[in-house]
Amino acid sequence: MPVLPSKRLLPLDSGPRPLFAVWEITLRCDQHCRFCGTRAGRPRDDELTTEEALDVVSQLAAMGTLEVAIHGGEAYLRPDWLDLVRAMRARGMDVTMVTGGRGFTRALADELKRAGVTAVSVSVDGTEATHDALRGLKGSHAAALRALELLRAAGVPVGCNTQINRKNFRELEAITDLIAARSVYGWQVQLMVPMGRAADADDLWLQPYDLLDVLPRIAEARRRCDERGVKLWPGNNVGYFGPYEHLLRGDRTRSGYSSGCGGGVRVIGLEANGDVKGCSAMGSEGFVGGNVRNRPLREIWDLAPELRFARGFVLDDLWGFCRDCYYAEHCKGGCLWTSSTLLGRTGNNPYCHHRALEMLARGKRERLTLVRAAEGRIRDKAEFALTVEEAPPEWVTAFQAATAAPP
Repeated sequence: MPVLPSKRLLPLDSGPRPLFAVWEITLRCDQHCRFCGTRAGRPRDDELTTEEALDVVSQLAAMGTLEVAIHGGEAYLRPDWLDLVRAMRARGMDVTMVTGGRGFTRALADELKRAGVTAVSVSVDGTEATHDALRGLKGSHAAALRALELLRAAGVPVGCNTQINRKNFRELEAITDLIAARSVYGWQVQLMVPMGRAADADDLWLQPYDLLDVLPRIAEARRRCDERGVKLWPGNNVGYFGPYEHLLRGDRTRSGYSSGCGGGVRVIGLEANGDVKGCSAMGSEGFVGGNVRNRPLREIWDLAPELRFARGFVLDDLWGFCRDCYYAEHCKGGCLWTSSTLLGRTGNNPYCHHRALEMLARGKRERLTLVRAAEGRIRDKAEFALTVEEAPPEWVTAFQAATAAPP
């Protein structure tokens, strides 16, 4: 069984507030993405009713939430989704949206604009063939690009997002050119994590040593985006503290570098059935602090240890390589979702560029090996073993030469 986050109860504080909420309003979806962490498709039997969801809107506003990012599944497939958007806007909150874009029409884009959606991020996962294969639907790529055009025509600011995996990371340059030509305001990239349906896709899993190839490509994408006026935003599980950290985060965070997980500190996540977590991406097991049907949202935020452990970080929360890392106090083990999914517990994150470089200097690399397959449930995980192996000499030589040049 996986080791779950610490259950220590920290003293109450008045500082952390959920300024940013990420809300999965339905699991109904019109695509079948191979990397979907929730196994979206059909709606959950117990999704919040309109009345319950509107009450959540009121509670978020009362807690001082400034922005709500809605997603699914596919958010526009929930019949009352625009009612929820209008309610959030009426309470003074910005509303952004993440979509695959398959069902967008001119009428839907216009309606979304009238409801007050602040911005929309459309998922673009590669060139046409790669994107369609990853999304499990021929024509998905064309639909995403059409959604970008329809939203721009309606006057809605549009951005893009990409989950980076073994099938698409070599296409980052092509994706950069593709989206920059469509006047997007920004582009968020994050690493695919093998949870849910992605746990079944062994051909998509990144190995820790792949970051030696992935991070320079993301850095080059950042440079190209700067030239084209597009803001590239690295997701919380991209990094950490390698030679590109300043380039990627120097002007994207207050500190200028990765400073650990914001889940339960300034971010709150909600599942479609009302379960509350520190971050929407996290698995359900061990991270759900309560349900809005049973407890007030403010009470869950203030008291649930599953949402509070990131607020009281101590070095002893880390283990393995991360515990003795030079950057441990600042990085705090990086993305908790990533480490808990890969190794069954938080505090040791093998998806780290600095770590891969340290291994390379020793002529070694880390490998994840499947021990137990996922069971096919919503947000389920596989079980992996992490081993350190001697790297092939020619592989070491090639990457050492590639990293010798200044970034």
